[in-house]
Amino acid sequence: MTAPVDRGPATTTDSVSAQSQSRDTSKEEATPTPGRPAAASPGEGIRFLIGEAVRRQPVAPYQRTDDDPLYRPLRIYTMDPAVPKLDGATATVNVPFEPLDPGPVGSLFAVDGSNGHPDRTYRVADLDDRVVLIGNGYKPSPSDPRFHQQMVYAVCSNVYSAFRKALGRNLAWGFGSERTPSKLILRVHDSDMRNAYYTKAGDEGEIRFGYFEADKDSSDRGALPGGFVFTCLSHDIVAHEVTHALLDGLRTHFGVPTGPDVIAFHEAFADLAAIFQHFSYREVVLTAIARCKGELEDAGLLTQLAQQFGHTTGQHGPLRSAIEADTSKPRAYDQNLECHELGSVLVSAVFEAFTTVFKRKIEVYIRMVTGGSGVLPPGDLPHDLQVVLADKASKLASQFLTICIRAIDYCPPVGLDFGDYLRALITADYDVVPDDIWDYRGALIEAFRRRNIYPRSVANLSEDALLWRGPRQPLSPIEELHFRRLQFSGDPGHAVDSAELYRQACALGAYATHPLRMNEFGLVPSGDRRLEGDGVDLPCVESIRSARRAGPDGQIVFDLIGEITQVRHVKATATEPAFSYHGGSTVIMGPRGDIRYVILKNVTGYQREDRRRAFINSAMGQRYWMVKGHHLVQRPKLFELIHKPNQADSDLRERGRI
Repeated sequence: MTAPVDRGPATTTDSVSAQSQSRDTSKEEATPTPGRPAAASPGEGIRFLIGEAVRRQPVAPYQRTDDDPLYRPLRIYTMDPAVPKLDGATATVNVPFEPLDPGPVGSLFAVDGSNGHPDRTYRVADLDDRVVLIGNGYKPSPSDPRFHQQMVYAVCSNVYSAFRKALGRNLAWGFGSERTPSKLILRVHDSDMRNAYYTKAGDEGEIRFGYFEADKDSSDRGALPGGFVFTCLSHDIVAHEVTHALLDGLRTHFGVPTGPDVIAFHEAFADLAAIFQHFSYREVVLTAIARCKGELEDAGLLTQLAQQFGHTTGQHGPLRSAIEADTSKPRAYDQNLECHELGSVLVSAVFEAFTTVFKRKIEVYIRMVTGGSGVLPPGDLPHDLQVVLADKASKLASQFLTICIRAIDYCPPVGLDFGDYLRALITADYDVVPDDIWDYRGALIEAFRRRNIYPRSVANLSEDALLWRGPRQPLSPIEELHFRRLQFSGDPGHAVDSAELYRQACALGAYATHPLRMNEFGLVPSGDRRLEGDGVDLPCVESIRSARRAGPDGQIVFDLIGEITQVRHVKATATEPAFSYHGGSTVIMGPRGDIRYVILKNVTGYQREDRRRAFINSAMGQRYWMVKGHHLVQRPKLFELIHKPNQADSDLRERGRI
């Protein structure tokens, strides 16, 4: 039998249909948009548009020199201040090194430790101070605001590094300008509120961390009754919120609530990132393995989220958990669930797959220590076995987090549902590990099936049926996007500048909007009979970015991932206001400019308009949409609204919507 392969990172592949074509006019000239060179913009403003994300200055982490250290060791809370010291409450993490201004302020993050009250000032963390450097940062302390600043910087930097490693490129934010790269602002003590949320406006994006007094009857797992709780000291809250920001940069339209799964996915994905990060802290994993004897379903330290926050807000338990109360009968998918509850269905499915594979991988070790019976005797596990199981769990969690992150590149650019994500997970993993000896993909499929999560338009739940397909007819490569024509800043993961991104986006836009190829890319021309009289905008190339993935056998795979969207404007009726929604496709291209996948959400897709209107008119949809004039528009500050459902309901009642 072939030895099981230790998995590494993953790849890409998917497409849908193709039209026959009489000639290739992707290079044909058109009148350029004013201010753009003619050679770089054939058809822009006439056949297609270029999105804001393409024009922004690329954001890049600090590029270390030969004299720089690899890492900056910093101390953090692995959970929150309420976790006992012997449970691995603190850890020293290796944050990628960069010079820092006081704050700290680096290339990606700018920590703002000031208080919302103008009469209060806090000391500012200076992580480049020699004494602080020698001590691995400031000592963990709820009472030292400099540690608060250090905590959010370290956790956000590590989550960013996990995404960067999984995708093989620098990540862009969902905000910024054409002039200078933007930093994500981390407001550590934003205001007195039981909340933390990501928000953006114009060229700026920020995460606002609140602080509040614990309930008088809060349980002993939290702070003193009536004492202050800082959301910035919860590892899970920090990791969750920065994941929102990263996902918004990867897929801006995932922040448009066009269906129940879209916002639920944002919440679930952020929870999964926080949970799998738990497994990177060795002492926490060792403690949990010793207590649960390898049964991760019983490892509360690893599977529970925001324990202090939950206990101090009167829930008498963690905010959420990856494990369901009855694992034998998991909660089924129900689109009417509140977004956090619906998201928890997805979280539990992915975590169940993780625990299934973990049991397969440790089975041989359990047999070895039990003389082949597989039944552990009463008492503690041998220490050496605890270490082996902890290492296996940590490595597997890193692999599952990588699979989850890489699948984003395989998702449609708009209107995501859980079934789409399952197909993205399966295809992304297949591309890098086609020989799935441990059956990771089978575990995912079974976990989704047990929760009634089914993709549309598949014949069955076999792996082969779930894989995205290539074009039905071969499409000629896009010569302008051959890797020999691309310009990088020393590394395929680093675009040289916004001008090069603009050139690449124009090449993709010119190719995809050829009249004989539009349907293949999920696009329709104005006046198409399928629009039934509705208006439609020009297609827009939202983003284009490289991906580099390493497989378990050492191969390196390069791709280009592009997003093309189009807005359909649905007319008002006698009883319903007008509204708009996006369609389009994710395009995955190989290093020779060949089209590997086109993952579609056509604006004229079967019943898409009906599903959008039904959701917007539902009680859940009205949390996020309001009537302005005779048109439905999205309510502002989505991520703040998600965490304040009672306030949203009150606002809706005042407006007479529910």
